[in-house]
Amino acid sequence: MEFGWVLEYRDLLLHGAFLTCVLLAISVIFGFSLAIILAVSQVSDNAVSRWISKGYCTFFRGTPLLIQLWLIYYGLGSYLPYVPGLRTSFLWPVMREGLFFAALALTLNFAAYQGEILRGAMLAVPKGELEAARAVGMSARMVLRRIWLPRAIRIGLPTFAGEVVLQLKATPIVFSVTVMDLYGAAYKIRQDTLLVYEPLLFVTVFYVGLTFLITQVFQKMENAVPVQRRHGV
Repeated sequence: MEFGWVLEYRDLLLHGAFLTCVLLAISVIFGFSLAIILAVSQVSDNAVSRWISKGYCTFFRGTPLLIQLWLIYYGLGSYLPYVPGLRTSFLWPVMREGLFFAALALTLNFAAYQGEILRGAMLAVPKGELEAARAVGMSARMVLRRIWLPRAIRIGLPTFAGEVVLQLKATPIVFSVTVMDLYGAAYKIRQDTLLVYEPLLFVTVFYVGLTFLITQVFQKMENAVPVQRRHGV
């Protein structure tokens, strides 16, 4: 095994690792925010919002992420230059890059899965808690903000951890749209050095380490929640 190339390509590797973490953070933060809207819409009394959110989740959960990424990159990306005023706006330097489309695709995909998980968690909240909140005079919005949604997030917390890890493992797909993430850096190193296994082993260690960090963070979050509240007692 030869790892002398690590120092030579350290800048490329650090840049790739940084982009991987950025993509993960963006897609998880914005994806979860969108997932809350999708979950609330699916349990609402509004039939239109229920069908729209359900259709969204069905589409993104029922199609491969690679196809979604290519549709957004080659489809949406080919029309953006023709949007009036966009090329001269401050947004253009960001929206013309593959990183923007990669982050968008990962975010939309993550939101669909998290939306379904959060919907199930919201339905798992004991109805007695919601009825008690309404009985003391809380409005529907207050019940959602103070009782229903926080309890659902606590119930779904263990599942959320697994979804974040899966999202991390999905990030290498962005290399197909010219984003030089960590896998892209390893691929370039393999081409330059003709080393087959070493760059992939290096990347594997990084992903395993980041997965361990993610699981530890979520474990601490779970432990911070009292046992009786986690189990709805």
